[in-house]
Amino acid sequence: MPKLTIDGVEIEVPGGITVLQACELAGKEVPRFCYHERLSIAGNCRMCLVELEKAPKPIASCAYPAADGMVVKTDSPMAKAARKGVMEFLLINHPLDCPICDQGGECDLQDQAMAYGFDRGRYAENKRAVKDKDFGPLIKTIMTRCIHCTRCVRFATEIAGVPELGATGRGESMEIGTYVEKALSSELSGNMIDLCPVGALTSKPYAFVSRPWELKKTDSVDVLDAVGSAIRVDARGPEVLRILPRLNEDVNEEWISDKTRFAVDGLKRARLDRPYVRRNGKLEPASWPEALAAIADRLKGVSGSRIAALAGDLADAESMAALKDLMAALGSANIDSRQDGAAIDASRRDFYLFNTTIAGIEEADACLIIGSNPRWEAPLVNARLRKRWLAGGFTVGLVGEARELTYGYEHLGTSPQALADLLAGRHPFAATLKAAKKPMVIVGQGALARPDGAAVLAAAWALAREANALRPDWHGFNMLHMAAARVAGLDLGFLPGAGGRDTAGILAGAQDGTIEAVWLLGADEIDPATLGRAFVIYQGHHGDRLAPRADVILPGAAYTEKNGTYTSTEGRVQQGQIAVFPPGEAREDWAILRAASAMLDRPLPYDDIAALRARLVAANPVFGRIGLARNGGCADPAGPAGDPARMGSAPFASPVRDFYRTDPISRSSRTMAELSALFVQPAAPAAAAE
Repeated sequence: MPKLTIDGVEIEVPGGITVLQACELAGKEVPRFCYHERLSIAGNCRMCLVELEKAPKPIASCAYPAADGMVVKTDSPMAKAARKGVMEFLLINHPLDCPICDQGGECDLQDQAMAYGFDRGRYAENKRAVKDKDFGPLIKTIMTRCIHCTRCVRFATEIAGVPELGATGRGESMEIGTYVEKALSSELSGNMIDLCPVGALTSKPYAFVSRPWELKKTDSVDVLDAVGSAIRVDARGPEVLRILPRLNEDVNEEWISDKTRFAVDGLKRARLDRPYVRRNGKLEPASWPEALAAIADRLKGVSGSRIAALAGDLADAESMAALKDLMAALGSANIDSRQDGAAIDASRRDFYLFNTTIAGIEEADACLIIGSNPRWEAPLVNARLRKRWLAGGFTVGLVGEARELTYGYEHLGTSPQALADLLAGRHPFAATLKAAKKPMVIVGQGALARPDGAAVLAAAWALAREANALRPDWHGFNMLHMAAARVAGLDLGFLPGAGGRDTAGILAGAQDGTIEAVWLLGADEIDPATLGRAFVIYQGHHGDRLAPRADVILPGAAYTEKNGTYTSTEGRVQQGQIAVFPPGEAREDWAILRAASAMLDRPLPYDDIAALRARLVAANPVFGRIGLARNGGCADPAGPAGDPARMGSAPFASPVRDFYRTDPISRSSRTMAELSALFVQPAAPAAAAE
C-alpha cells in the first residue's frame, strides 16, 4: 500500500486509487465538477488541480494515480492560483442568471466559485450562446450554462445503459445533445438532474416552483416498486413538491427511477378527501360516523365466512395488520395480499425473498431471469445487474419475453419448456449455471401469476439447487416483487386462513353471492366487474379503478402522509415518515380501521402507532429489525410445494405493460401520462442482446 504525504500529513492508502481519492481519505476537500465516484474518470474540468512536489505544473488529481512517496499540497499558492484560473475560464461564457436558475442554492458552480474562485473577471468579449435541446417531458435544458463536465453523458452510457447522449463539435463549438433530437428513453434519466453541477439540466415539471430553502425535507422510503429506494420528500405547506434520492449503498446507491421522482404530481390529483356512501345507486358525501355506521349496518348479522378482504400494492404493514385483526375478529379467514393471484409459498421466508440481496448481485457470476422484465419491474435492480455485467465475468440468461435490458444476455426461450430443458441438462446454459461459483436465479411475478405458478416456482428452486446456488455460504434463489406491500403481507400472514379463500376464490364468491362483503385496502389492480353484487368497502387515497365501484369509500393517506412500515423485495424492513398531512378529512389507514372496529363492536387492542408496531413485532420478529436485509446462505435446500412436471406451455409475460402507470399515484400523474403516451407503444419486442 503506497504512502503519501498530503499537506504535511503522511497517510497510507489502498493501491490503485487516485490522488483525489487519497486526499479525501486524508480528510482534505478537493473541488471537482467532472469527477463522480460512480462514473468513469473524464479529467476534463481541471478544477481538482493540486500541487505535486517535483512536478512542473499542477496535476489533475482525479486522473493521477497515487504512488508511494508522493508529496501533495492541496492548499499551496500554486494550487489556489490554478483553481482560480480554472474557475475564471469556466465563468467566461457562463450566463449570470442565478436569480432565475432552478439550481440556485444547490449549484456546485455557485458554491465552488464562492469558495475557490476569483472575485472578478477580466474578459469583456461577448458570451457564447447555445441552443437549448429537447430531452423530453422530464428534463429542462439551458445548454448555455453547460460546462462540458460530461457527467450526463457518462451516466446515460454507463449506469442507465442507454447511450443517447454525447458531444458534437470541438472547442468552443462543442455541445452536449442527443445527436438526433429525441426524448431520453431511460427509466433513470432524472438522475442526470442531480448529477449536473450547474443549471444546464433541471427538472421540467419542477421549473420555477420553489427554492430549496423554502422546503421541509423528510427522509422516507419509496413505495412505487418493491425495491425500497431511500428517498427525501420535499414539501412546502400541505403540498409535496419533489422527491429526491438519498444515499443507500445496499439498495439504490444514490439513484431513483423516473416514476419515483416524477409521479409526485399524482399525489394531488384525483384524491379522496371525504367519506362517501352509496345512496339510491349514487355515491354521496358523508360524515365519518355515517360512513362507519353504513358499514356496521350492512355487516350486522353477516357470517364471517361471507366477508373478505384484499390488500393493495401500496398498503403499509400497520394497516394490513389492523385489517387482518379486524377480519379475524369478524370470523373471516378470507384475506389475501396477492391481487394478481401469484402462487407464492409463504411457508418459509426465503421462498419469497430476493435472498442474494440487491448489493449481493455484485458477487454473483451467473444469473438466470425467469418471467421478468427487471428494467420495468425494478429499474434499480436492473441497473445493479448492468453494473455487475460491466465488471465482466457475469453471464445472464433469460426465459421469457425478449426485451432490451441494457446488458447482454442469452435468450433461452419464452416458455416453461426452457426450464424443463435446463433441469434435464439439455440446454447448454445449464452447464454455465453449474460451472458458476455464485449463480443466482431471479423469478418474476409474471412467472407465478398463472395457473402453473406453483410448478414454475418449484422448478426455479430446483434449478437453483441443481446449480449449487443453495449453500450455507450463498443463497442464489431470488423472487423479484413489484408491490411494496407484498413481502410485508406475506410476513404478516395476510393470506387465506384455514378454510379461507384466496383472491380468485374471493372474486368467484363475490360473483356467485357466497361472499357478501369485500373490504378493499387500496386494492386497485382487479377488475371491478369481478366483484359481482358484493357490498364493497374501498379504503384508499385515490379515486382510481375500484373507488367508483364501492358502496362506502373511506379516504386514506398516501405514503407521504403517514408513518408506515414497508418491507422490500429483499426482506428489508423500512419505515416511511409523514411529510405532509392527508387532504381534507382523509386519515391514516390504521386509524380508520381502529375506528371501524369500534363501530363494529370488535375494538382492536391498540390506540396508537407504537402499540400497533409492537403488534407487528409480536406477529413476526422481522419487523423489529429495521433497515436490515436477510443475509447468509440457505440452511435447507428442500423446495416449496409444487411439481415442476406440471408446468404448462404458455409463454411467460411480464405483468408490467406500462412502466409509467402501475399504481393509483402514477396513474393520476399528468407527467406519467405524457411519458406513457410517448414511450409505451405496441411495438415488437427488441431482440436479445448477444
